[in-house]
Amino acid sequence: MRLETLIGNAREQGASDVHLEGGFPATFRVRGALKRQGEALPPALLTSFAREVLGDEWNAFIERGSADLSRLLAGQRCRLNVLRTSRGVGFAIRLLTSSQATLKSLNLHPDLVRLVRPTHGLALVCGPTGSGKTSTLAALLQEINLHEARHIITVESPVEYSLQPRKSFIRQREVGRDTPSFEQALLDSLREDPDVLMVGELRDPEVMRLTLSAAETGHLVLATLHSSKAAEGLQRLVSAFAPEVQQSVCAQLADVLVGVVAQRLRFNESQKMLVPECEVLMASSPVRALVRQGQFFKLASAMETGAAEGSFTFSRYAEWLAKKTDFVQPSASLEAVTEAPPPSLPALKPVARKAPVSDDGALVISEEDDDLSSIIEELEKP
Repeated sequence: MRLETLIGNAREQGASDVHLEGGFPATFRVRGALKRQGEALPPALLTSFAREVLGDEWNAFIERGSADLSRLLAGQRCRLNVLRTSRGVGFAIRLLTSSQATLKSLNLHPDLVRLVRPTHGLALVCGPTGSGKTSTLAALLQEINLHEARHIITVESPVEYSLQPRKSFIRQREVGRDTPSFEQALLDSLREDPDVLMVGELRDPEVMRLTLSAAETGHLVLATLHSSKAAEGLQRLVSAFAPEVQQSVCAQLADVLVGVVAQRLRFNESQKMLVPECEVLMASSPVRALVRQGQFFKLASAMETGAAEGSFTFSRYAEWLAKKTDFVQPSASLEAVTEAPPPSLPALKPVARKAPVSDDGALVISEEDDDLSSIIEELEKP
């Protein structure tokens, strides 16, 4: 059994995620539901998978207990989170589309292109984990790439969509591989003549401060934030700062805001697939006034009355989806993967399993040595 085999099987079944845990079968997420596949996987096998994909990063993984990376496995771009668990090594793997995402291919409303028409400002895409925020950002960047000659810099952890330059010039930087942190990448980017910046995630006040400053100094900045609603996303951004500066942050945010998209995935029964359902808040004059005053609770009313500016409530967006007839199936937009892994990544080499095993091939671990360090010691014995 190889990791590439599992990824290939997951892709054939249309899975979006793969979860691997020692002592359990591989689990695929297909159309939002978890499905177990095959026999239980020995902990030693998952450890060998981890050493194979991590290469020179193995020692850093042992020290930290987790690692985020992207790899090309079985011709499939994947985002991997390798983690230490009570059963040894586990994997959470997201299968990334090989297509160049667009608003049409993701079944998003064409009016979202208004978010990338300005030459400067801040556009946020919010939603829970796994709701397709990064895909929406990639689609918005692709709209720029197809129609305008701008310099785009992305800062991600890890890079999920490999954007192919068309009219725009695109640089993609991965935190941990190409730059030590989001903060350093943002500081660097301001000296690199960008027109558009994409920040993979607003995680802490310093990244948020630099993002607001970049939007204020004449750049169009796109970023993601974890929140279920547009107003909550803006409130969360402001609340990340110290109370004594929140009023000035509200003023700064009101000046630079272009719009906010909050999205979630819903299963469309007629199309038998997941489609994004969005709440859209565009920065009209009334919206900017409410943000400046910190009255985020009133933004719901502004969305109700802001249809002419491109705002949508979840209910009005659902009505648009109900009337939509030109859905694009995910398989219809897939392209063959021709890219190779970045040259800086270590070559993948299979690791032979060396450990006491039972008749059925499972690793034998004594009760007093059931931690990861002991497992690794057993694996490294001749």
